[in-house]
Amino acid sequence: MTVNIDELKDILLKVEKPSRYTGGEYGEVKCPPSPFYFCMAFPDLYEVGMSNLGIKIVAESFIKRGYAADYCFAPYTDFGDAIKAAGVPLYSLALKKPLAEFDMIGFSLQFELCYTNLLYMLDLAGIPLRRADRAGKKYPVIAVGGPCAVNPEPLADFVDIVFIGDGESVDADVAGIYLECGGATEEFYRRAAELEGVYVPALMEVKYDKEGHICGFESNFKPRRAIVCDLDNAIFPSSQPVPNCESVFDRSIIEVMRGCYRGCRFCQAGFIYRPVRQRSVETLTRQACSLIASTGYDEVSLNSLSTGDYPHLRELLRSLKGSLPEGVTLALPSLRVDSFDSEFAQDARKISLTFAPEAGSQRLRDVINKDITEEEILSAAESAFDIGYSAVKLYFMLGLPTENDDDLKAIRRICDLIKSAYGRKKRAKSLRISVSVSTFIPKPFTPFQWEAQCTGEEVERKQNILKQTLYIKGVTLSWSDYFTSRLEAVFARGDRKLAPVLERAYRLGCRFDGWTKELKKDLWEQAFEECGVDPGIYTRERGTDEILPWDFIDIGIDKKFFARERQRAYSGVVTGSCKNACSGCGLQKKCPAARGEI
Repeated sequence: MTVNIDELKDILLKVEKPSRYTGGEYGEVKCPPSPFYFCMAFPDLYEVGMSNLGIKIVAESFIKRGYAADYCFAPYTDFGDAIKAAGVPLYSLALKKPLAEFDMIGFSLQFELCYTNLLYMLDLAGIPLRRADRAGKKYPVIAVGGPCAVNPEPLADFVDIVFIGDGESVDADVAGIYLECGGATEEFYRRAAELEGVYVPALMEVKYDKEGHICGFESNFKPRRAIVCDLDNAIFPSSQPVPNCESVFDRSIIEVMRGCYRGCRFCQAGFIYRPVRQRSVETLTRQACSLIASTGYDEVSLNSLSTGDYPHLRELLRSLKGSLPEGVTLALPSLRVDSFDSEFAQDARKISLTFAPEAGSQRLRDVINKDITEEEILSAAESAFDIGYSAVKLYFMLGLPTENDDDLKAIRRICDLIKSAYGRKKRAKSLRISVSVSTFIPKPFTPFQWEAQCTGEEVERKQNILKQTLYIKGVTLSWSDYFTSRLEAVFARGDRKLAPVLERAYRLGCRFDGWTKELKKDLWEQAFEECGVDPGIYTRERGTDEILPWDFIDIGIDKKFFARERQRAYSGVVTGSCKNACSGCGLQKKCPAARGEI
C-alpha cells in the first residue's frame, strides 16, 4: 500500500509548511524493491530532522547492504490531527509507505523531551504503543538509538530493540538476522541481543526492593556500546537529500571527528562518544566536495564536539579552500575558547561568535573540568573582533555542583572584560553580548550522574541574581524554562516506572514537549499525579553505592572512574584533556582506537 499525496491535497492546503509532508526532495533516497524495509524515524519536525547527519549515516548503512531505507518525521499537530481524523496512516517520505508496513522503524533519540513524539508517531501509524500489545502480531520491529539510548529504561515497555553507541554497522546486522530468522521471532531477539551495541528490553528483568529502589538486573545478555574504531573508513553518505523548506542547518555537514578529549564533567556526549576518532584530511575533502556537488549548498559545516581539537585543522581548511568551488564558505560551529584561531573563522559568515565558558568563575570551571581561563576567553574574543565580529554569545549553566552566588556574579566580570577588549580599538559597530543560562541537568554516564538537580525555588533565586547582575547596556540575558529542564532530568535518569507517566501524558495531549509553546506543564503534572509517581525521586541526589537504572549497560568506561572524577570535582582538581595524558577511564582496555592502534 502507498499513500496517494494527491488525495491529501485538501489537508495540505490548510496546514503550515505542506512541503514537510510531500517528499520529492532533490537528491531524495531511492528505494528499489528490497527484502528488508527500514524507516529512519525522527521524532521532531521535518526541518530539525533533515539537519541531522546521524540519521543519514544510519540510513546509508542499510542502503549499502542492499536494503530499502526511507525517512519519516513527526508531523506538526495540524497535519497529524488531520490525517488521523481522515483515517490516513503516517507514511514515509519517499515511498509514501505506511509505517506499519515496514520491517523495522528506527527512532533517533536526541533529546528526552521527544519521547511523547515517539508515541505520537506510533499512534498515527496505527501501531500499538506497548510492546506487549504488539507481541505475536505482524508489526514492525520498533528500535531506538542515539544519545538517549544510554538510558532507554523509560521507553523499555514501548520498544523492541535499543541500539547503543555507533549504529553504522550493527543496525543493518540486525536486519540480516531478521531475514535469516524469518521475522521478529524469539530466536531473532536472542541472536540480536548477542551483538555488541544491541539491547533487548524484553530479555532484561529489573528487580526492585520493598522501598521501590532497583536492587538488581537479571538477563543472560550484557548490553555493550558499539564503537566504530576506524572512522576514516566508516559509512558516510556521498549525497544527502535537500529539504523542501529551510531547515535548521541549511548546509552540507561533514563529521570531522567523533568523541572529545576534554572530559567536562557535566557533558554526557564527551563520555558516551569516547574515544576520539578522526577522519583524514583526504577523506573529509572528498566527502565535502561530493556533498557540495550533489546538493548545491554554498556552505560546509565541519562538525564534531570540539572541531578546534582536530590536529590537522589548518591543513584541512587549506585543502577544502583549494578543492571546493569558489564562494563556498566553511562553518566551524564547535570551536572552544582555547582552540579558537582567527584563521579558522576568517572565511566564516561574521554574524555572531559563540563561546561556552559554562561557569563564571575559575573555581567553578575547575570543578566542572572546563579547563579554560579568563585570559583565553579574552584572547579568543580579541582575535574575533579584529577580523570583524561584533556580537558574542556566551553560554553558561546554573545550578552546577558546589556553585555559589559569587560564581554567578562572576559572569558579569567576563562580560565587562569582553566589553573592555572590544573598546580598546575603534570599531564600526557597537558590541552585542548575549548571555544564555541553562539549568544544569545531571545525566547518566557522567561524573555528575549522582547529583541532585536544583529545586525550582533555588533556580528562580539564582536567575534573579543574574537579572540584577547583568543589567548592563549591550548585554541581553536569556534563561531556560525550569520545568522543561526538570522534566528532561526526570527522563534522563528515569527507570521503567515512568512508562505509565509517559503514556498518560501523551494520552492527555502532550506532544512536542521540547518546544516551549507546545509544552503543557499542567498535563504533565496531572500525569505524574494520576500515576502516583513523584518526579523528585529522579531529581534527588543518589548515593554512589546505589544501583542506577542504567548500570547494566557497559559503555566502556568504569563506574569507579566517574566516582573518582566526582571526588576530584569537589576538591576543585582539574583532570585536563585526554590529549595530554590518559585519565584512566578504562576504555584503553576495551577499545583499540583508545589505545591508538587504529
